[in-house]
Amino acid sequence: MSLRDEFQPYWMAQALAQERYQAPSHRTPLAETINADVCIVGGGYTGLWTAIQLKQAQPELNIVILEKNLCGSGASGRNGGCVLTLAPKYLTLRRLFGEDEAVRIVKGSEAAVLAMADFCRAHQLDAELELDGAVYTATNQAQLGAMDAVLAELDAQGINSWRSLSAAELKAKTGSDAHLTGEFSPIAGSVQPALLVRGLARIAEQMGVRIYEHTPMLSLNYGQPAQLRTPAGLVRATKVVLALNAWMASQFRQFARSIALVSSDMVITKPCPDQLAQQGLNHGAAVCDSRIFVHYYRRTRDGRLMLGKGGNTFAFGGRMLASFDQASQYVPMLQQAIRRFFPKLADVPIAASWTGASDRSVTGLPFFGYLVDQPHIVYGFGYSGNGVSTCYLGGQILASMVREEQEGWRTCALVSGPLGHFPPEPIRWLGSIMVRNAIRRKEAAEDAGLAPRWLDQWLARFAAAAGKADH
Repeated sequence: MSLRDEFQPYWMAQALAQERYQAPSHRTPLAETINADVCIVGGGYTGLWTAIQLKQAQPELNIVILEKNLCGSGASGRNGGCVLTLAPKYLTLRRLFGEDEAVRIVKGSEAAVLAMADFCRAHQLDAELELDGAVYTATNQAQLGAMDAVLAELDAQGINSWRSLSAAELKAKTGSDAHLTGEFSPIAGSVQPALLVRGLARIAEQMGVRIYEHTPMLSLNYGQPAQLRTPAGLVRATKVVLALNAWMASQFRQFARSIALVSSDMVITKPCPDQLAQQGLNHGAAVCDSRIFVHYYRRTRDGRLMLGKGGNTFAFGGRMLASFDQASQYVPMLQQAIRRFFPKLADVPIAASWTGASDRSVTGLPFFGYLVDQPHIVYGFGYSGNGVSTCYLGGQILASMVREEQEGWRTCALVSGPLGHFPPEPIRWLGSIMVRNAIRRKEAAEDAGLAPRWLDQWLARFAAAAGKADH
């Protein structure tokens, strides 16, 4: 099958069409034996930010990236493009790592958003990045006050960038009457995710990074140097960075229970700028409700509405499913959500739908470490649906680990490996389906103003870490 015949999610198709118009791709598969100071496996946000930050610190480093498909073909090129921070997860961070580290990580995740914007400006990378903020809302009575506890603690630490919106502000920020209350942070926004990742790849190459697409890693020898075998080549590397994200569970057995793969499904409308403007949605703010498996939406620069929802299809055994790389099977559910948020847009045609795998960790936070105690092989993944800007922080952490810095992000508490494991199969899959269905029933009851069954409420607690914010 040719690249032209393969399914491409909307963002990626748009970015690749722009590339083909500007210049054909020159990245060929690896077909020889080469040496490298650092070999990075994975050409998404994590791998590219790591390479770029290593090059910024040490321009002389010989860095190679191996990408099994195209740079950005995983989550980096198909997510919703909501640029968010880890501030709403402060309670979890404090529980796991203590107050000082929680504050440090929150500040780091917010600094990452601003650093991304600075980087794009400095390198003239037009990824449609708009830092118009984020709104976390309540859409039924049960969700009211969902963020009160975490915002009170952020206030106590003097690191709270969030504020409550008035009714008029809420309508202006969300464009919808479906939201009852909302909290707003200016340190957030939206981006065309595939334009960002493809742009990062171009800039990394300009810095001297060698990128080989359509070059999967077939085996990894832990020796010194490490040897990474591909279908037609070999890389000998002093240091290795594993940035495979959702593929880590299937590639390395020790991570089989560290993450659960679950789909996030998205639709995007045909352009309707006038109708969105009439709704007041004339900006790039990201909007998320307070469900466990949230609805999220944003306006695009060309006047489309993108809406998505997480927590739909769960993979058995951490395997990448074919449905993770297809049009979404949940389009009717997503259209129903559009009608709820924007009744006046109910007749706007859907231009495309797609889905992708999110690597959910037990804690809802990413984690980093050294592979089987090999100090020259590092990894990071588990972004849990919040990786657009968090991957910049991940790149800082991994670059610091590669450089063996005695201070800096190498000492971050997220460098702890997985802090929990899901049950073995088939319990994990069966339990995931039971919990998902319980959450659906619970939230449907809450939307109707009814009290959920106690069993559904109890089961829903098992997925509490999946929410965008600590409750």
